[in-house]
Amino acid sequence: MFTTLAVAARDRKRLTEISGIAARFGLGAVLARLGLDRDAGGVEDAGAEPLSRRTRLALQALGPTFIKLGQILSTRSDLLPPDWIEEFERLQSGGATLDFDILRPDVEAALGGPPEQVFARFDVAPLAAASIAQVHRAALHDGTEVVVKIRRPGVRPRVEADLRLIAELARKAEQASGEIARYRPRALVAQLSEAMLDELDFTKEGRNTDRFAADFAANPDVVIPAVYWDYTTDGVLVQDYLDGIAPIDAERLRAGGVDPHRLARIGADAVLDMVLVNGRFHADPHPGNLRAMSGDRVGLLDFGMVGVVTPRRRAELIGFVQALAGGDAQRMAEVLADWTEGADVPSQSLRAGAERLIARHGQGQVDLPAIVADMMALMRQERVAAPPDLMLILKALVTIEGVLSRVDPDFDLLRAMSGAWKRVVFSPRSLGAVQNQLVGALLDLSASGGDLPRIIRAVSRRLLREADGQGAGDRQTAQAVTQAGRWIGLSIVGAGGLIALGLVAVAWLGR
Repeated sequence: MFTTLAVAARDRKRLTEISGIAARFGLGAVLARLGLDRDAGGVEDAGAEPLSRRTRLALQALGPTFIKLGQILSTRSDLLPPDWIEEFERLQSGGATLDFDILRPDVEAALGGPPEQVFARFDVAPLAAASIAQVHRAALHDGTEVVVKIRRPGVRPRVEADLRLIAELARKAEQASGEIARYRPRALVAQLSEAMLDELDFTKEGRNTDRFAADFAANPDVVIPAVYWDYTTDGVLVQDYLDGIAPIDAERLRAGGVDPHRLARIGADAVLDMVLVNGRFHADPHPGNLRAMSGDRVGLLDFGMVGVVTPRRRAELIGFVQALAGGDAQRMAEVLADWTEGADVPSQSLRAGAERLIARHGQGQVDLPAIVADMMALMRQERVAAPPDLMLILKALVTIEGVLSRVDPDFDLLRAMSGAWKRVVFSPRSLGAVQNQLVGALLDLSASGGDLPRIIRAVSRRLLREADGQGAGDRQTAQAVTQAGRWIGLSIVGAGGLIALGLVAVAWLGR
């Protein structure tokens, strides 16, 4: 297998391993379709298990990089049918635990000594394990309970080799098939590479955690663990232990003294703030990364995977929700056109798709997963790939909606989003941005203000010369000069008014 790939000598051993695992799970048909295995002949591999399940098992066997690839693919319902998405959603990067003696050399090198001495208490029995890291509980000398996240030994070079090979696979697949090229596999690999390299460096996760802590500093209902930078390196992360329970269902929350309805509202507000106000969001908000805490507070964990929402994408999301709520097919079609930009999808197809979405989901309680599923079916039908950042946002929204609706069956995230424009417009962050824009515009006006008299004099002289050249009796020229003078006067008055209005607005926003 993979005989047509050109790879560096250092990666050939890993390529042989990948080829062997692919053969073990009978993936010859998949490779042939991608143009990566000439010997497979495009014939479906025999086997009792569905191809989607065998592919998921192969990704799992291949390790962290391929598990992450499967997790990213699980967000791409614009590319894959539901049965494949369901399989890949099972790739929650859990891993077998390692004996701490295997981790100890790296931990001691990072901490500068044995963890039993660095901490007041260190539990060698792991609290949890994943494909990239393992987590242990500990206590600082002041009594603070913390968790210590430790990167698995040797995982970085393996991941880097995998990324090089997957990039070559994507390049080869794009060359082999114009149909595959439509889905931009190299862009998908770029997303994978960024996500994997970020997750390997725990200092990036620590900085993400600090950013979210700053975002929610004024919200006592949302708890973000503090990072202890004196103990944190690229391979070890030390942060607060959050004592709480995973929000699985309402009964479990009530038993733990938590109000499910209030928790759902707090969780929804936090999500809307992340996506619509702060511009960054937790990209993997499954129950394992959430904690229901005393006082009906929501705790957020694991900021290794974070998404960004641009102002344009935020406006599109709000527009989509408002179009759905208002039954505005034309506006929804315009948003869909933005999301399929560059794919040459016929406008009538987008309009028909928008009308179907509104007819099916525009009234009553909204089922977000069903809406996204229908929208992605439309994109698969038109054979276009949605922007990766949009898919990450939608996946996060669907995930958190599923969590919160289990906690509170009456919860409706899209209904909460329908009035979200107020949250965006009147948030301190948005008002601050408007203030900065006004100040910038005023500075530009101020910088050019000194040139204004000179410009007026130059234009006046030019107009007078034109009038003299045409003769004093030329009524049409005289009228043109008069009209131009009026426009100059109006421009001066208008500029002065804008400056005054801007100064008032800046003063008001700065209160």
